[in-house]
Amino acid sequence: MSPLWEQAENARVIDLAHPIEAGMPVSPNHPGFKMALQRRHGDMVREDGGSAANEMIMIGGHTGTHVDALCHVSHQGALHGGVDAQGAQQGGRFRALGVETIPITVCRGILLDVPSVHGVPCLEPGTAVTADDLSAAEKRAGVTVRVGDAVLIRTGWPKHWNDVETFLGNKGGAPGPDESAAHWLADRKVRLTGAETIAYEWIPAGRGHALLPVHRILLVEHGIHIIEAMNLETLASANIAEFLFVMTPLKIVGATGVPVRPIAIA
Repeated sequence: MSPLWEQAENARVIDLAHPIEAGMPVSPNHPGFKMALQRRHGDMVREDGGSAANEMIMIGGHTGTHVDALCHVSHQGALHGGVDAQGAQQGGRFRALGVETIPITVCRGILLDVPSVHGVPCLEPGTAVTADDLSAAEKRAGVTVRVGDAVLIRTGWPKHWNDVETFLGNKGGAPGPDESAAHWLADRKVRLTGAETIAYEWIPAGRGHALLPVHRILLVEHGIHIIEAMNLETLASANIAEFLFVMTPLKIVGATGVPVRPIAIA
């Protein structure tokens, strides 16, 4: 077998993240993104004529394409594994289950393309993605989800990325996995799962983010990390259902989430 770097020369690498910029959709529960140049070219010029620029970036951990740490959600005062949420968050950061505990992920990835099951390019706002939908997408793709996989669920929602109000779904709702889908994934013991909406949830019209049961099932009850606001359109258009999935989160100690740039290698 040839070395991995030689195999990589012929591989296709697909970016699964959205760009981060001012005005992008951000959950109303989280701070947005701001960037300002702190030094501009010409502010300071070295003796040899060289100059440099830099910036200050302000960003929430759940901005853009991002991964949720297990400390992000509690239920009845407890984090995953029964860790006391109040005690864990003392001192301005989480002392347990923070982003720095998320391992670098290199594993088999599976794309479950739900709109294609229904013969549409994009699911309608407020559409629940059910366990039956995932089973049908799995069958259509000709794959079987296995223990330790990264399972990515396409809804077609990135088509609304530049329409912030629609994308957030506060009024009209947004498509996403319901509780049956969450249990389907947990039963298969997936390593992590991702989707394309701001919240990895079924958001009915008018409900907003009042309840997030899928977060509870995956993060608290089963310790399965969630990636939100992914862009799976290129992967789907290439008809790639099985691939090498790679994610390397920044090691921000005690954070509840962090932007990521996951990739699919096929």
